[in-house]
Amino acid sequence: MIPSFSAETRLADGAQYIAGRLRRGTSGREHAVVDPATGERVYGYELAGAADVDAAVAAAQTALPEWAGAAPGERSDALHRFAAVLGEAGRAEELAQAESLQCGKPIKLSREFDVPGSVDNTAFFAGAARHLEGRSAGEYSGDHTSYVRREPIGVVGSIAPWNYPLQMAAWKILPAIAAGNTIVLKPAELTPLTSLLFAEAATEAGIPDGVVNIVCGAGPEAGEHLVGHPSVAMTSFTGSTAVGCRVAEIATGTVKRLHLELGGKAPFVVFDDADLEAAVHGAVAGALINSGQDCTAATRAYVQRPLYDAFVAGVADLMGTVRLGNPFDPATDLGPLVSHAQRDRVAGFVERARGYARVVTGGETPGGDLAKGAYYRPTLVTGAAQDSEIVQSEVFGPVLAVLPFDGDDEGIALANDTPYGLAASAWSRDVYRAGRATREIRAGCVWVNDHIPIVSEMPHGGYRASGFGKDMSAYSFEEYTQVKHVMYDNTAVAAKDWHRTVFGDR
Repeated sequence: MIPSFSAETRLADGAQYIAGRLRRGTSGREHAVVDPATGERVYGYELAGAADVDAAVAAAQTALPEWAGAAPGERSDALHRFAAVLGEAGRAEELAQAESLQCGKPIKLSREFDVPGSVDNTAFFAGAARHLEGRSAGEYSGDHTSYVRREPIGVVGSIAPWNYPLQMAAWKILPAIAAGNTIVLKPAELTPLTSLLFAEAATEAGIPDGVVNIVCGAGPEAGEHLVGHPSVAMTSFTGSTAVGCRVAEIATGTVKRLHLELGGKAPFVVFDDADLEAAVHGAVAGALINSGQDCTAATRAYVQRPLYDAFVAGVADLMGTVRLGNPFDPATDLGPLVSHAQRDRVAGFVERARGYARVVTGGETPGGDLAKGAYYRPTLVTGAAQDSEIVQSEVFGPVLAVLPFDGDDEGIALANDTPYGLAASAWSRDVYRAGRATREIRAGCVWVNDHIPIVSEMPHGGYRASGFGKDMSAYSFEEYTQVKHVMYDNTAVAAKDWHRTVFGDR
């Protein structure tokens, strides 16, 4: 139950990956990566400063002409090699251990979800790189042939969050480079390890130096400089809605393309004909995955009144079976939150909720051997009002609030009654009832009789305060390509008929 991965050894040359090699930062400020399960430092590095961002952007600019000019098949071949490198047994295990070490997520989640999901995403974009197509050519004016080209935007500057560092690195990097762009990615300073390993694997696979660059620094210094950099043509950001607003504010200064995947408060709507056992299991899994640190996690369950009491009892019982423990123990179900600060933030939401709601189970930090880690027990809250903080705000922890509803209209209205719109689920045996929910719930993804699964072929992105644009799938190319109209004259006539509007007569 002790990881063999050593970040201090593996990343001894520094935590900035620029032009195909690791190097040290130049900010003059040190940062420690801490194992949230123990509170112990596992890696120290010098944060990136503005000079490091400039160097990474310059490397991406240098690499851009060759990479953008490569045939789609060449980029596809490189990405296929990339997927093969990532999938090698030793590399996959290294990535899984590094992910669990920096995040505290159970090793079974890293091994069975984060790593294979990232490998699959790489393989998907290897294939998708060959299919960057525009609209077929045609004569739309009668005298001209038009066609549409899809071209790379240029240098992309992206910022990824700390909850899924490996998968978020993949989601940012892969569509960008498959479309012919080059990229500078800034991961969260708490969790840089797997982003660096991912970039190294890209180089090992033969992707040219400078196509993928990583700068590990603080948001106000490295992040804002990257977003505002005049040579960065596009920014993709995943994180909180509040920070997303700041990113958008900076990006407008240079009129760059912007893709935002922001917060969520996913509703879990259980109609009275639902399979109760399936809904209970789905709610616990959907609320607790990654310790609830998931913007699509089930955070507010609305249960039609005939099933409400049984649902609450079932969720409380099942939450009681969830095993907290060492993330590297294969039996562990729930690891710590990413940091003690995040645990305390989550605990604050629950403590305030005690003043207006009932904490049915959980709502505490464990003692004993787990006391030194950032652990928090699975928590179920009932009796909260729809407009309360615990229902409206993104808690980002293992906390589920459950509210009753009566008619279907009310259930759907409550599901839509937050500023967010990233994901949702509807639980019913009635195909028409479920179909109505999928149409009327305003969210970028609505699951039916399940909650959380994702696949590389389908898009991920939100409505309203959850942002705009899509990750994954071929739809993501809409974010990372520029559409160009090309028009050829077919007449070979010097004096065109329309010229008379400027000079002469018909």
